[in-house]
Amino acid sequence: MDARAVIARLRQKHTPSTEELRWFAEGLASCAVSDAQAGAFAMAICLNGLPAAARSDLTLAMRDSGDVLTWDLPGPVVDKHSTGGVGDCVSLLLAPALAECGAYVPMISGRGLGHTGGTLDKLEAIPGLSTEVTQDRLAGIVAEVGCAIVGATARIAPADKRLYAVRDVTATVESLDLITASILSKKLAASPEALVLDVKIGSGAFMKTVEEARALATSLVETAKAAGCPTQALITDMNQPLVPALGNALEVAEVVRALTGQLSGQIIEITVALGGALLQQAGLAPNQEAGETQIAAAIAEGRAAERFARMIAAQGGPSTELETWARALPQAPVCAEVTAEDAGYVAAIDGEALGLLVVRLGGGRMVESDRIDPAVGISDLLHLGAKVARGDVIARVHAAHAEAAQDAISALRAAVRLAPAAPDLPPLLHERIS
Repeated sequence: MDARAVIARLRQKHTPSTEELRWFAEGLASCAVSDAQAGAFAMAICLNGLPAAARSDLTLAMRDSGDVLTWDLPGPVVDKHSTGGVGDCVSLLLAPALAECGAYVPMISGRGLGHTGGTLDKLEAIPGLSTEVTQDRLAGIVAEVGCAIVGATARIAPADKRLYAVRDVTATVESLDLITASILSKKLAASPEALVLDVKIGSGAFMKTVEEARALATSLVETAKAAGCPTQALITDMNQPLVPALGNALEVAEVVRALTGQLSGQIIEITVALGGALLQQAGLAPNQEAGETQIAAAIAEGRAAERFARMIAAQGGPSTELETWARALPQAPVCAEVTAEDAGYVAAIDGEALGLLVVRLGGGRMVESDRIDPAVGISDLLHLGAKVARGDVIARVHAAHAEAAQDAISALRAAVRLAPAAPDLPPLLHERIS
């Protein structure tokens, strides 16, 4: 077969065969397909789309381009994935909470993509921690601790590893077909017995409307179920960050606060909802409500915090208490206050603009070879509906130098809109797709 022929068929709005998609995925994995061809392939799919059957074929072909893990554990293997948002660090709370409830969580996660932060980038802000582990080590950590959050090794969905990097620099991130294949090729390679998907909607998400989010959620659920994995998707709100911070080390600090009872609100609510759905699907709770109760108790009683600390230590991070090493997280040399120029209420937050602001500060990648500064970002961001007086602090910018901080202050003020009256707040959970 010829990569050019497959790309030409896609460009002409014809559907490649199962064999052609499998061949192309193997070519991505072996590098028989060039970066230019991978980019053209991604762009053709982004522009013209794939039928559902071909989307499933591509997903399974990318999964089967590498190893598919097997497990011999005394409890169910479960997993979760978010389609990406800002200030979204749910995975860091959910994995240890699930492990406390009897599940095993080998969470293969990704790096920042577009304006959204990456779970691996957040974890790697912790001194000494490594998200790059062998499959044998992953199996050992999961068996010992109950959870691990790692990157895909070269042997897990290698076709996706190539395509994932290309998408970030070719403006093809938003393709429903490529998102589905990317997420599920890695998730299904870990062989979960139950899967929950957090499909984000709103200003900080890739999907801006309910219709777009519903289409992606349906695509993910149907494709995963076709592969034999019980799956549910929750469409959740991303019109504001889930924690009052954006940036890798700053978000890890918020996770520690949430695990130790110092932060409540949306981050806890979404963690509980996702965890409850998984426990029910995995047979560890009789229904959604009972599962939510178990997850909430694991967090409130501090058991999830202890499990998180064990996971961090097992992956090479500090073995000291959470709050001790959290104080040693990287800190930017410049911290500047952003004050309100008028009185009013926080009426809208442009999450995408804030995410791109963090990328420009150095907290994300403009090109795939960029190194991330884990210390930069935004903290103390006010939530929707907050009442402010003129001169009140609405956020703080953490930057590598004063000039970058000043540029970020202007961008942040433009991204946070004040109004004379308090806004109607959107629901946190919009829909369940099962």
